[in-house]
Amino acid sequence: MPRPLSPLPPDAEIAQNTSLRPIEEIAAQLGLQDQDLEPYGRYKAKIRLEAGDGRKPPSGESKLILVTALTATSAGDGKTVTSIGLAQGLAHLGKSHCLCLRQPSLGPTFGIKGGAAGGGHAQVLPMEDINMHLTGDFHAITSANNLLSAVVDNHIYFDNEFDLDPAKLTWRRVLDLCDRQLRNCEIGLGGPSSGFPHPSGFDITAASEIMAVMALAKDREDLRARLGRMVVGYDRQGKPRRAEEFGCIGALEVLLKDALLPNLVQTTDHTPALLHCGPFANIAHGCNSLIATSLGTQIADYVVSEAGFAADLGAEKFLHIKCRELGYMPAAVVLVVTCRALKLHGGADAKDLKSENVEAVERGFDNPRVHIENLRKFGLPVVVAINRFDHDTDAELAAVARLCEQAGARHALSEVAHHGGEGGAALAQAVIEASAEGNRPYKPLYELSTPLRQKIETIAHEMYRADGVDFEPEAEAQLQQLENHGFGNLPVCMAKTQKSLSDDAKKLGAPTGWRLRVRSLKASAGAGFVVAMTGKMLLMPGMPRVGAAQNIGLQPDGRVVGLS
Repeated sequence: MPRPLSPLPPDAEIAQNTSLRPIEEIAAQLGLQDQDLEPYGRYKAKIRLEAGDGRKPPSGESKLILVTALTATSAGDGKTVTSIGLAQGLAHLGKSHCLCLRQPSLGPTFGIKGGAAGGGHAQVLPMEDINMHLTGDFHAITSANNLLSAVVDNHIYFDNEFDLDPAKLTWRRVLDLCDRQLRNCEIGLGGPSSGFPHPSGFDITAASEIMAVMALAKDREDLRARLGRMVVGYDRQGKPRRAEEFGCIGALEVLLKDALLPNLVQTTDHTPALLHCGPFANIAHGCNSLIATSLGTQIADYVVSEAGFAADLGAEKFLHIKCRELGYMPAAVVLVVTCRALKLHGGADAKDLKSENVEAVERGFDNPRVHIENLRKFGLPVVVAINRFDHDTDAELAAVARLCEQAGARHALSEVAHHGGEGGAALAQAVIEASAEGNRPYKPLYELSTPLRQKIETIAHEMYRADGVDFEPEAEAQLQQLENHGFGNLPVCMAKTQKSLSDDAKKLGAPTGWRLRVRSLKASAGAGFVVAMTGKMLLMPGMPRVGAAQNIGLQPDGRVVGLS
């Protein structure tokens, strides 16, 4: 029987009461020395790209562990908490490890979600810096994105040598905030001295192709090549025009030169964590940088990496997009579930999640069961992390354990929020056992030579369990255009709601008898994938009626309050 859990103090209180260690001490755990670091104060540093050259992990072979989750609900699932706690658990067992996470966006931090630095005794620190500017990477990406917009518009304003069609510009400006007012704009108003009028809009910085390029670039040379390949729009003959044609790639590189370096911070247990890049998995590929992950595999025996949202989004893109670049699959996947999320998927009232409801837990398990089955299609062992809350009952926890066994999945109780590394030791041990065979050979569900339509249909059928796919007229035309321009051999990045396995956010559990609707497609040629917009997905979120920004403030003593 699990031991009782006491209510936790607020996350900010735990974070602010943790004495941080100098970043050089944290780096030393990874075998990194002072010359490998570019310090940003006492508790943060960037790691130089050459730091991993010629190094091998202590055991000579590193195991990549992917952390994902069941379909997101308003109750949360604790995926980041579990990722941090798993790394702390590996440290508790004396294992060489490196945690690789994405950076939080200011949009959710000030919006409906709040901070993204973990929770309880499984946090990355300094929490306030991580949730705000950290080392300025998001600002660099925002500036680079918008510089390219300005250069392209300026080209059209003066002579339009490439005969760009203003109505077919696909490169939009970005901002790292949620602002629905900027989704669709008419810019260049005010007469000839103010430019030329044309429709445009803003996306959130996490949706910028430059964010995806940064996350998938192998090194500076690869970054430059990817930046040059980005498509900014089409000329009047329908030919795609790329960023390299506008003479500003050098300037973009200068803006991004420091942002390309991974950020080193520490957990509440003073274990190392690399934070780098932050694409959202519902609108982009949702993984931290290839550079950080690759560095981790050079210096640690176990690399814990999180993919955004649920396994149908973050994990699918991690496996089909990021793993193509890596050349191999993870050694194991951790699927995070919670009793309260299962209750919601099982039809329980959102206002009554603290009351015991074994029946709802059992019904709700239909959702993670689909994710478990899907991950096995890639040939991967799955460990279910039962992220425990203090109001979970013994009967509910026993039901989840029984359902995991029936699904043939290893499982472990995770108490990392309450007990840090000690609370993650059982999960860490289960992961060690599941990953004993090492990283798996690359085994995608589709080949790059498969036509775009079939790739989308494969994902819809195999991952979402849709009966089929309906392409709207605009998407049909774009399919043909993309194939004609040579983009048909790219993987697909699905933009889909994170709130359902389907494209309808209101359909919880494991929906059946539905068809996926594809609205539009576009080439992210620099990132190296085609984005398919489904359902009602938007690339610029809106603020809730009362956002987290209205709770955040600064005390007279300089302490940040209101972050969670």
